[in-house]
Amino acid sequence: QTCFNGEIMVDNFAGGGGASTGLELAFGRVVDAAINHDPAAILMHKTNHPYTEHYQASVWDIDPREVCRGRPVGVAWFSPDCKHFSKAKGAALVNKKIRGLAWIALRWAGVVRPRAIFLENVEEFQSWGPVRKGKPVKKKAGQTFHRFIYQLRELGYAVEWRELVAADYGAPTTRKRFVLVARCDGRPIVWPERTHAPRDSEEVRAGRLLPWRSAAEVIDWSLPCPSIFDSKAEIMEKYGLKAVRPLANNTMRRVIRGVDKFTI
Repeated sequence: QTCFNGEIMVDNFAGGGGASTGLELAFGRVVDAAINHDPAAILMHKTNHPYTEHYQASVWDIDPREVCRGRPVGVAWFSPDCKHFSKAKGAALVNKKIRGLAWIALRWAGVVRPRAIFLENVEEFQSWGPVRKGKPVKKKAGQTFHRFIYQLRELGYAVEWRELVAADYGAPTTRKRFVLVARCDGRPIVWPERTHAPRDSEEVRAGRLLPWRSAAEVIDWSLPCPSIFDSKAEIMEKYGLKAVRPLANNTMRRVIRGVDKFTI
C-alpha cells in the first residue's frame, strides 16, 4: 500500500499511455504529468488520460522543478527508447545519444528526488556500454549500466532490477522486460509474486499457478487480416486498408521461424 500525501506521479517518455494506465491501476489515482517530444504520442496520451498535465518536449528540455511546482514526487516512471539496445534492431548502427536517454532518471533523482523510480527497458539494457562508430564495444559491455547504477546509489537510492516475463503476471504475451526499481524512503523493494506459468509446468499441473493466457484471448478476430503475400494495391482493393508491403526481411524471417515452430 502506498500513501501519496500530496505527492505526484510523473510518466517520462509517455507514449499512448500504457505505462500510465498501469500506474493508475496499481496506485488508484491519475498520473499527474506526462512528457514526450512526439506530438502524436502526446495527442494519444491526452485522449487516454485527459486529467494529466502534458509536456510536449524532449525530456532534456524539461526542468523537473517546473513540472513539480514544489510538489514532492512519489513515483517517476521512465521507459526510454529501447530500439538501440534491442537485439530486434539486428545489425543496424546504434545511436549513442538515444542509448543515453536513461541518464534523465539521474537528473530527476538529483533535482526533485522521487520517492520511487521505475525504469523499464529490454533485457539488453544491462549491456549498456560505450559505442564506437555505431557499434557497441563488446569488451566494455555493461560498463555504462554499472556506472548508472553506482550513481543512482550514490544519490541515496536502494536499487534492484529483474528480468520479468509479462505472461507470468497474467498478460497474454511472453515478452520479457528489464525492470529497475529504486527507492529512497527506507522501505523495502517488494517484487510481485508470479500468478501464471506455462500450461505444461509443474506449478500449473499442481494447481499452484494459473496457465499462461493466450494472445488469441485478446485479438479481435472480426478485424480484416491481410495476407503477408498480398501487395499494397491488393490489400487496398480487398480491404480498403493501407499496408506496408513488402515486409522487412527481418520480419519475414520471424514469420518463417514462427511457421516452422508452430505449424510445420
